[in-house]
Amino acid sequence: MIIAVDGPAGAGKGTLAHHLAHIYSLECLDTGLLYRAVAFKILKAGDDLHDKEAAGKAAQFLQREDLHNPLLRSEEIGNGASIVATFSEVRAPLLEFQRNFASNTPKNKQGVILDGRDIGLVVLPEAPCKIFVTASPRVRAERRLKELHQKKNYSIFEDVLEDIEERDTRDRLRKLSPLRPAEDSFILDTSELEIDDVVEKASVFVDLIYPHAQKKTDYEW
Repeated sequence: MIIAVDGPAGAGKGTLAHHLAHIYSLECLDTGLLYRAVAFKILKAGDDLHDKEAAGKAAQFLQREDLHNPLLRSEEIGNGASIVATFSEVRAPLLEFQRNFASNTPKNKQGVILDGRDIGLVVLPEAPCKIFVTASPRVRAERRLKELHQKKNYSIFEDVLEDIEERDTRDRLRKLSPLRPAEDSFILDTSELEIDDVVEKASVFVDLIYPHAQKKTDYEW
């Protein structure tokens, strides 16, 4: 099984991928962490996020262990990731990283699931199952604000919404792998849905593509 999950920041694609990975016993990769790890390495070294050479070097030497750093989830690193993701020097080695991940399924797993911005279009265009998760900018900003408040980061809604919209613009307009759904993607708008509804709708689609896949029927989401 190969499942590609794409969508803008805050739409819920990571949460969905996590649940589907458990339901179908899949090895999961949050590809956004790759770009966040690159941004983290650059900032830690004291380099400029717009330095393409430094960004490319950080991407070339990225290891799986680098993805377990809890600091990658910060707002600063997220903004940095959106910047370095526009560089071909970064995207080329990370593309190889992602494809190697997808082609090496652990023996105890049924397949892989990758979530990101360009999985269905660029990384794994031949993936049989593609899901594009979206939501309105305001809904995504509300979700992000709630997460920040839970972390004792009391940002204001207007700033979070502006950040979401700026990231959307960068992702859509970049020349390399702009954010958009593949033609054969299942479009899943989560704006008015609770997580159980999102997982259920996505599972129905997955079952259509992989009708013989083993599935945890008693899984609680």
